[in-house]
Amino acid sequence: MSATLVEPSSVPPARRLLGTLLRSREMAVLTVLLLLVALTTASSSSFLFSSGGWRDLLLTPSILLVLAVGQTAVIVTRNVDLSVGSTLGLTAYLVGKVFLAYPGIPVVLVFVIGLAFGAALGLVNGVLVAFGKVPALVITLGTLYIYRGIFLTWAGSDRINASDLPSGFLALGTRQVLSIPVLILIAAVALVVVGYYLHTARGGRELYAIGSDPDAATLYGLKVNRRVLAAFVLCGALAGLAGVFYAARYGSISSGAGRDIELQAVGAAVIGGVAIFGGSGTVWGAAIGAFLLVTINRALPVLGISDFWQRAVVGALILLAIVLDRVLLLRQERRLVAARDEAPPGGPGPGSGSSRGPHDPSDRTQVTA
Repeated sequence: MSATLVEPSSVPPARRLLGTLLRSREMAVLTVLLLLVALTTASSSSFLFSSGGWRDLLLTPSILLVLAVGQTAVIVTRNVDLSVGSTLGLTAYLVGKVFLAYPGIPVVLVFVIGLAFGAALGLVNGVLVAFGKVPALVITLGTLYIYRGIFLTWAGSDRINASDLPSGFLALGTRQVLSIPVLILIAAVALVVVGYYLHTARGGRELYAIGSDPDAATLYGLKVNRRVLAAFVLCGALAGLAGVFYAARYGSISSGAGRDIELQAVGAAVIGGVAIFGGSGTVWGAAIGAFLLVTINRALPVLGISDFWQRAVVGALILLAIVLDRVLLLRQERRLVAARDEAPPGGPGPGSGSSRGPHDPSDRTQVTA
């Protein structure tokens, strides 16, 4: 007689996928976002249906979305980058200076310059964190002030005005394709590329492994320092891209550009389900979190809620997300301990050597009596 210890799931794949989506943090945050938009639109139809309502709903979060995507790549490794706001400001001002020096420069080349400059600033953070073995919170807090100090010294009381930038570049801030702003389309491309890399590529999966247990990742032979360095470079590059967005969106660039937006980027990622303790979360959730934060700031004044309560709501969401992450982590640990204790002697419990998941149809252990 033979008995199968591990049976494949009898639930159809499509139904399993739907169940996973419905239980995901991303779906919960998206539901809150849609309810907020619906409630605000019911209170004032111009919020969504005015001439610029739909455009602003999509366009305004584009800068924060790009920052949150880059921040996600760092947070999943159990680190954080607090310098992205200063990187954004420096890059935006650099873009203005480049256009002043070379008025006919192609816009595509300006995007490349912004990405490269941001990546260079991220490289500084990555080297200090990965090879200097200094906590990312300390390093990036220091570079936040260093980059901001360089920005203040460089810009002083001067500012880049919209008249200093070419009309073709400024048009990116207002141009639409099928009623969808161009900047959010570019942000969506960055989102898809980074999301695909984190979900599919070996390097992306290793970032999650490092965040889950850095010591175990090192013992397993993962190139921890190299991966952490790459995460900071990616985050810096996307902050540079956000700086180019800022210049195109607002035209006017002063030494205050990007101030305090780094906290919003971290908040968007955490609210979207990226665990501040590392090892879990998706860029899709971070993107929805960015939309939710920006929409809250636009919607609450329409609903007649004071500025104090706007900030309080955002703070409460961040605290709720962190507490929820902790509760879910403890619940998962208890389930794993219970499953280990209930496993039959000699059964395929943790550490049995199988590389396949418990629901893999090919992973069946036959016991003959």
